[in-house]
Amino acid sequence: MAPADPVHPQPPGLSVEVAWSPRAGEVRVVALRLPPGATVHDALRRSGALEPGSGMDLSSCRIGAWGQPRDLADAVRDRDRVEIWRALRVDPKEARRQRSPRMPRGRR
Repeated sequence: MAPADPVHPQPPGLSVEVAWSPRAGEVRVVALRLPPGATVHDALRRSGALEPGSGMDLSSCRIGAWGQPRDLADAVRDRDRVEIWRALRVDPKEARRQRSPRMPRGRR
């Protein structure tokens, strides 16, 4: 852990990021300071991800931190990255296959 900076002290609390992608090609990341004991739901609410204009519908999404599923009532830890995962609309392998140029038959 880095030593405390006496010139720019950190405010008390937890440092948390919330990341989500409201639509393909767009990613939003919001850095927050939350009080100790804050939950995943608190982080989502404070980040704006639950607002009507955020582009997210939590009924069809999953929530996690650092790639591991989490419940809304779970406590966040310092330096957590809370993530909202949208359902995939296209299989990633199929999308990659469609984007790649086709090779001539004899060159494989």
